[in-house]
Amino acid sequence: MTSTTDANTDVPAPGGTDALRAQLATLTTEAFRPELAEIDRLPTQEIARIMNGEDTTVPAAVAERLPQIAAAIDATAARMARGGRLIYAGAGTAGRLGVLDASECPPTFNTDPSEVLGLIAGGPSAMVKAVEGAEDSKELAAADLDGLDLTADDTVVGISASGRTPYAIGAVEHARRTGALTIGLSCNADSALAAAAEHGLEIVVGPELLTGSTRLKAGTAQKLVLNMLSTITMIRLGKTYGNLMVDVRASNEKLRARSHRIVSLATGASDEEIEAALAATDGEVKNAVLTLLGGVDGPAAATLLAESDGHLRAALAAVRTP
Repeated sequence: MTSTTDANTDVPAPGGTDALRAQLATLTTEAFRPELAEIDRLPTQEIARIMNGEDTTVPAAVAERLPQIAAAIDATAARMARGGRLIYAGAGTAGRLGVLDASECPPTFNTDPSEVLGLIAGGPSAMVKAVEGAEDSKELAAADLDGLDLTADDTVVGISASGRTPYAIGAVEHARRTGALTIGLSCNADSALAAAAEHGLEIVVGPELLTGSTRLKAGTAQKLVLNMLSTITMIRLGKTYGNLMVDVRASNEKLRARSHRIVSLATGASDEEIEAALAATDGEVKNAVLTLLGGVDGPAAATLLAESDGHLRAALAAVRTP
């Protein structure tokens, strides 16, 4: 989901342009690298080598924050287990990454589209074309969240490479006032976004190859962390069985073939048994696995999974307990 509000007016930054320039000059993500000032004169392969070397530093920066990331994930999973939602909010590249991660959850984990959402400053059109001034409005973020009827069981993740984007900060501040869990993901130390959130995740990847182009290392770092937030939260919620996506939604031919393969890997059953199990469970992979490993029929599998809050291991344990 994207923001429902389209913003087309510029909102001046506090203190004016001079103050903003001074602020940007202090940010690691905006720092100029004189050693790369002649990069445009290098052979293409050499530029590619340098860029690849830059990218290899990102996982190490993420690794430094794994304890904080894990704490944020556990807190998110606890809220979602109570029926809460995971909501990303950002502008520009950060907002697009949030929308991307949210949009992948329904086909991968069979979540309802309302469970994991992505808000981008400026509304749907900002996904493909910049909406000038939208990122500068805290009020726009609050309005977008109000449109979702935010609750205390929800989790709001503000995403901003600089850590100063008003839209992301406004989303976190507004969410915190409602009692929702808040996470601030940025790529600068001591950021305003991290300070505003209960869980501040600052992945400091250093200055970019192109000065201020935070779709590069900063964007990669944010994508890696968002992968962790959504994927591990879904693991904690029982959306997987081992490393198998047993809640995958078979919405196309490829996913139907993947569903069959997942049941095969989980059970070792024959093709005929797998097709029969999938037919008996209306194509639900998790249910099909339970019918084969637990020796129950489709309706019983559905009941057992409902009683175990969707956790396949717990449902299997219930079947095997005398």
